[in-house]
Parts: sequence; structure tokens; C-alpha cells
Amino acid sequence: MTRLSLRTALMLAALVLPLAAVSGQSSTAPFTVVETGRGYASLQDAINAVGNSRATIRIAAGNWRQCAVQEQGVIVYEATTPGTATLSGRACEGKAALVLRGTGAEIRGLTFSGINVADGNGAGIRLEAGALNVALARFENSQQGILTAADPAIRVFITRSTFSGLGTCENDAGCAHSIYIGDIGSLTVRESRFERGTGGHYLKARAAEVVIEGNSFDDAGGRTTNYMIDLPAGSRGRIIDNWFVQGRDKENYSAFIALGAEDILHPSDGLRIENNEARFVPGLSRQSAFLADWTGERVVMQGNRLASGIKQYERR
Repeated sequence: MTRLSLRTALMLAALVLPLAAVSGQSSTAPFTVVETGRGYASLQDAINAVGNSRATIRIAAGNWRQCAVQEQGVIVYEATTPGTATLSGRACEGKAALVLRGTGAEIRGLTFSGINVADGNGAGIRLEAGALNVALARFENSQQGILTAADPAIRVFITRSTFSGLGTCENDAGCAHSIYIGDIGSLTVRESRFERGTGGHYLKARAAEVVIEGNSFDDAGGRTTNYMIDLPAGSRGRIIDNWFVQGRDKENYSAFIALGAEDILHPSDGLRIENNEARFVPGLSRQSAFLADWTGERVVMQGNRLASGIKQYERR
């Protein structure tokens, strides 16, 4: 076995040292811009470093009492290991842990917890512009999970996420909800869980089009809650293959799904509500409507499995 020459050894060291420096920087800092390998102690500093470009910010395991505002660019916020990174207890601009108004954002595997503000609208995410994708995320024990502005250009896609211990109607600003979507272009919610609501609706959306598929709405542990799904401005699309359980402690138990209860902004003709299952918690007997409809438009309802006491459709 030959010995390395001094020159060769120095060349190898020159290659290894920068990699070690980058690795060390990334491993010790909670927020790392993946494309550059640079780590930051502040999430806001990491966002500022991305600027008006595309990048992924990887968030280390831990409970980070930080918030941040994204003004531009497209950013993926990704937990190093899903479920191990939490943004808690801080709201930027009196709004949310993440205030998003760039071109787009994607959330992967993060938890948002304990976000409360004076006006009652504290959220894990406040989306004010751009597209938003959310996957494998958890929103818990806050006034709201996700709150959006009204902008027809906005698209929101949520999958495999959990909304727990959210909502309130105890503030002058009105009710907060587990998810509160403004007048946007489209909303998709798939394979997600809603549970243990603490007021308001589990999902309220004024989106022109909705796709709500394969979710569970478990109100068994809820208190002073309202509808499971509220589409107050009318909407097209589909509500399919969801599972609903209505609990005992309700502010309003008259319906599971409400359509067009406020100002009608969008047509609802052809909305499909199919192959869902709805029931009350064991031992509870009451009367409720699966769909309460204020629009009078054509809604396709078929294949829904409803427990005794739940009327499939009620015109209001």
C-alpha cells in the first residue's frame, strides 16, 4: 500500500473541508436552505435568504417559538422528519405562525400549535396570496388552523393532515374555524382528520370549487361546535367518501353540511355529495339534516349512509 504524497493529501483535504463545514452548519442550525446548505437560527432569516426564488427550507426537530412572513418566491417548508418540528406560540403581524404572500408555498410534515391573538383569528397559516399545498401537517390547540384571504387566483390543496382543538366564537371579530377559506378559486382537502373542535365550523369555505374527499370529521370530543362543512357562498365540486360523527356539545346541531347560508357568490348546480357516512355519537338521539340547502340549486346526493334521525336533504 502506497503512502499519499503531501500534495495529494492537501488536495483531498481541500475537497473535504468545505463539505464538512456545510454539513456542520446545517446540522446545528434549526433552519437550513437545502439548495445552498446554509443554516440559520431564525426562520425569517432563512426566508429572506431565499428571496424571490425557489427553495426548500428544512426545519430540524424541536419546538421552535418563531413565526415568519414570506413576501415573495416559492418556498417548501419541510420537517426533517415529519411530525417532529413544531412552530408554536408566536404569531407574526398578529396573524399566524406563517404569513404567506409570495408566489407559492408548500408545507410538509410540520406541526403548528398554540397560536392565539387578540382578535381571535390566530392561525398556523395565514395565506394572503399565492398557491398553497399542505401535506402531513398538524394544526392543534389554536384559534384557527388555516385562514386565507379572498382572491380568485388562490388555490389550496391539503392532504393527510390533522386539525385538532381549533375554533372559537368568543371574540368580537366573529367565529374562527379549524379551516377558514375565503373567496378563492379552488380548495381540495383529502385524507385529513378533523377532531375535538372548540367552536365554529370544522371546515368553512367560500371557494368557487371544492373537492372534499376521504376525510374524517370526528366531533365526539368537540364542544360548542357548529357545522362539519359550511359552504356559505355556494360552491361546485364534490364531497365524497367522508366519515362524519356529530357530538353532544353543539352550538348548532341542525345540519352536518350547510350550503349557501350567507351571500351567494358562486353557483352550486351539480355539486355532488356521495358515498359519505354520518352518525351521532353512541347513545345520542336527535334530529339533524345531512345537507341544509339555502340555494335551491340541483345537488346530486346518492350512496350516503345516514344513521336514524339524520334527514338526507332539507331546503331552508
